[in-house]
Amino acid sequence: MIKKINHIGIAVNSIDQALKLYTEVLGLDVKEIAVVEEQRTRTAILPVGESSIELLESTDPEGPVAKYIAKFGEGMHHLALEVADIEEALRQMSQNGIPLIDEKPRKGVEDTSIAFLHPKGTGRVLLELVQG
Repeated sequence: MIKKINHIGIAVNSIDQALKLYTEVLGLDVKEIAVVEEQRTRTAILPVGESSIELLESTDPEGPVAKYIAKFGEGMHHLALEVADIEEALRQMSQNGIPLIDEKPRKGVEDTSIAFLHPKGTGRVLLELVQG
C-alpha cells in the first residue's frame, strides 16, 4: 500500500527565512512555491532524491499551521506517505481503527490528492497520505 515517503512537512514562520538554510547552506533547489487556499498555507517544495521537504507557512493567523507553531513551535509537522490508491488506503485505515482527519481526499500541492490520519491513532505522528 505505501510506495515511499513522499515528503516531510516542516512548519515555519517564514518560508523566505527558512529557505536560507535549505538553499544556501544545504544546497537544495526550490521546485515550487505555491499557496494552498483550502489549507491556508504557503508551501515550498524542495526535492531530495525521490522525496522532498515541504516548508509550510501559514497564510492565516488562525490556520492549522499557525496554530501548530503557536502550540509546538517551528519544526517537523507531518510525514507524508505516497500511496497508489488513496481512497482504498483510507478505507483500510478506517477498517483498522485509525481515526481519519479527512474521510475523503482533498487537493494538495503539485496536483496531488491528500488525506490526513489523526495522530491519536498513529503514535502521535501526523501522517498524510498522498496520491500523485
